Amino acid sequence: GVLPLAIRKGIPRAIAEKITVWTIIFGLLGARLYYDVQQPNLGQFVSNPINLIAFWQGGMAFFGAIIAGFITLAVCAWRYRINPWLVLDGGVIFAVIGQPIGRIGNLINGDVLGAQSNSPWATAYTFETPRGSGHCAVLQPGFHCGVAYQPAAAYEALGTIVIGLVLVWLLRRGVRDGLMAIVYVALYAISQLILFEFRKSEPPGPLGLREAQWTAIAALVIVAPALYVLWRRTAARLAAMQVTAHTSPPHPARVQ
Repeated sequence: GVLPLAIRKGIPRAIAEKITVWTIIFGLLGARLYYDVQQPNLGQFVSNPINLIAFWQGGMAFFGAIIAGFITLAVCAWRYRINPWLVLDGGVIFAVIGQPIGRIGNLINGDVLGAQSNSPWATAYTFETPRGSGHCAVLQPGFHCGVAYQPAAAYEALGTIVIGLVLVWLLRRGVRDGLMAIVYVALYAISQLILFEFRKSEPPGPLGLREAQWTAIAALVIVAPALYVLWRRTAARLAAMQVTAHTSPPHPARVQ
């Protein structure tokens, strides 16, 4: 988990807990605000400001949580004088655990769907409101009761699990602080570019790409140089460690 990793890296438990709480709070707010700005009826949110932060009503976007979470972690690292890369690494571990859990709610609500499908794993919703309308209360306009759709939320969850496995592999290899955070952002951005092609619950924008895909492109442009530098440094350090291990003289045998 995040706390054991932070403690093992030398961060006091009390500070790690405070950082976790603040990151959760601002991550939720960021996810909600990012969702708000994508809505065509944004004016209704602005006219009633409480709706801007009403994440309990449903409607959040993970990219907003990532942006707000990273800013919060960076500020906390500065406040407590901790290596910011180390704090960001802990944050992405928390993210890959929380994101698949959040997608369970999307599956239940039916608010993240793909195209109509006859595949065995396609999902249909039958809670019709008002009765006889042919529309499910939990579904967005254009999606109907009893019609099977691709479970795009499940694909999102599986994609995040794969990213989590990559991060575990990096963690076990003892890579440089910060590499996991950068790899997470890069892989998540790539996953959004691909998976949003399956999602039909969000309208396309310029060039047929959805807003999350444009955000993903921007994220890749930003993190690509950092990923290149950190990866080269990590590879060089691992190579140096291997050379040292091969050239170090064997320990003399103990005399009993």
